Amino acid sequence: MAAEPGGPAQEPAGNLRELATVFLKLGTIAFGGPAAHTAMMEGEVVERRRWLDRGTFLDFVGATNLIPGPNSTELALHIGYLRAGWRGLLTAGVCFILPAALIAVGLAELYRRFGSVPDAAAVLESIKPIVVAVVAHAVWRLGRTAVKDVAAAVLGLASLVAILLGVHELAVLAAAALVMVACRRIVAGPTMPVVSSLVVLRSEPASAEPVKAMAAAGVIATATGAIGFSLTTLFLTFAKIGAVLFGSGYVLFAFLRADFVERLGWISESQLLDIVAIGQVIPGPLFTVATFIGYWLAGPIGALVGTAGIFLPAFVFVALSGPLIPRLRRSATVGAALDGLNLASLALMAAVTGLMARTALHDPFAIFLGLAAFILLWRFRLGVAWLVLVGAVVGLIRVGLLRW
Repeated sequence: MAAEPGGPAQEPAGNLRELATVFLKLGTIAFGGPAAHTAMMEGEVVERRRWLDRGTFLDFVGATNLIPGPNSTELALHIGYLRAGWRGLLTAGVCFILPAALIAVGLAELYRRFGSVPDAAAVLESIKPIVVAVVAHAVWRLGRTAVKDVAAAVLGLASLVAILLGVHELAVLAAAALVMVACRRIVAGPTMPVVSSLVVLRSEPASAEPVKAMAAAGVIATATGAIGFSLTTLFLTFAKIGAVLFGSGYVLFAFLRADFVERLGWISESQLLDIVAIGQVIPGPLFTVATFIGYWLAGPIGALVGTAGIFLPAFVFVALSGPLIPRLRRSATVGAALDGLNLASLALMAAVTGLMARTALHDPFAIFLGLAAFILLWRFRLGVAWLVLVGAVVGLIRVGLLRW
């Protein structure tokens, strides 16, 4: 049963089991970063199960871009809250994180014992083209909902061009929201309220925090020298990162280097490079590298503390902001701002799709895999889990043939 757009559903028992099943599956197969995770969630909860409509889904995508932390995990939290209230929020979040955390613990144990991990990159090479197809298909479907008129099409295209030219993604999001509000005011005339202070209040910290965060990381990085290990410091360091980090996984690794390599001295540069590589082969949220680092430093308790520290801010932010989104949508001005945010978010996904395609579609066989996956999604609505499984099998066969 689709949830009421104005608040969480009232059937927590059955919904919790469904949420656990869906997000455990997504946490296990969701390779490719936040854009791919968003695409897979759209396919599962909008297209297949119809838990919510695409407009509400897009509102959640736009909202996650305005708060720090892991976007795809925050999207899972929003969906969980809408589906089954607070228990749904916790269930969806924990189940989305758990598979990746367990895989990270397994890889960390291998890394502690052997100083390396099994080579999974070759298998992932056959999954990447499929992930590109999944994201491209989601952008196309969501775009049909978000692009409601010519002005929206122009704004989405302008956002994409700005992102490709290197304009900071938060600046693009804020500008798209303000431009859409201005366009709606021109169309509606003086009857539409002026830009509300609420929009201004929400956009200002989004623009300022990354600068403050990066500055903080830089200041902290100047204090070099190893500091004695403690679980409290581990938790607080990851909690700080989870509370201030906007942007891609590369920004996360910049924070890890500033804190764990330069300030604390708990890991070396070469170990950080290993962690970057390992992070690419773990499905689910990239933030589970905190699980890997925590386990490597202090075993199971370190993994638990690291995971809790980096993900806790996301739970708090979504718990505070999630109930406000349906109310904000009912305001004409804020609704226009959300439409602008959604267009910019789609432009971000489209830009990421292009970057992923440039890396993943590197030979004729990869192009064939990507095209075949897109056709299977588009014409036959094949489930994403099956496509990822096929990609993994193809990768294993290729590895076997190359070694033979």
